[in-house]
Amino acid sequence: MRLFSKYTWHFHSAKKQIFLTFDDGPTPEITQFVLDELKKYNAKATFFCIGKNIQNHQDIFNQILLEGHSIGNHTQNHLKGWKSNLDSYVKNVLECENIISSKTKKLKTQHYKLFRPPYGKIKNKQAKILIEKGYQIIMWDVLSADFDTSISNEKCLQNVLKNTKNGSIVVFHDSIKAAERMRYTLPIILKKFSEKGYKFSKIK
Repeated sequence: MRLFSKYTWHFHSAKKQIFLTFDDGPTPEITQFVLDELKKYNAKATFFCIGKNIQNHQDIFNQILLEGHSIGNHTQNHLKGWKSNLDSYVKNVLECENIISSKTKKLKTQHYKLFRPPYGKIKNKQAKILIEKGYQIIMWDVLSADFDTSISNEKCLQNVLKNTKNGSIVVFHDSIKAAERMRYTLPIILKKFSEKGYKFSKIK
């Protein structure tokens, strides 16, 4: 079996469910906006956080947890797997893991071993070790491309509207670079799919 078949690209669900994910945070102003929008629809999401951002913005990270969302590991320093050797990459992931574990334990919240490789790039050997350590590697089937400064807000919206279906994992970014397109797209997505009877669930 090819290794990437062990990654999670989408979910099979009998219910009408969508799994929103947010990479690269926490970023105080941006992540706060996301949390406020999610709360309007009683929506849960999964935040793939960078370890150094957790350390720098502990209050907003705590808020993510206390509002019932899932946390995923996005490495300590947003490492690109294809440009990192095996030992340094795994060490970087585990450094982030230690921060997440200590925070969830302190707040007595659930912790799921979820991992998303920055840029979606990871070597087979890196992935194999992380899977052996109990991680689910979470990819996606819908890319908003909110990080792409060359696309319009409307293009970002259409990327999500046209491709999202039951069980989809949708990628957004709670980062400064993606903020304009994400701020435009997220409220519309929440409204339109809620009106169609979809529930927004966290990954666990």
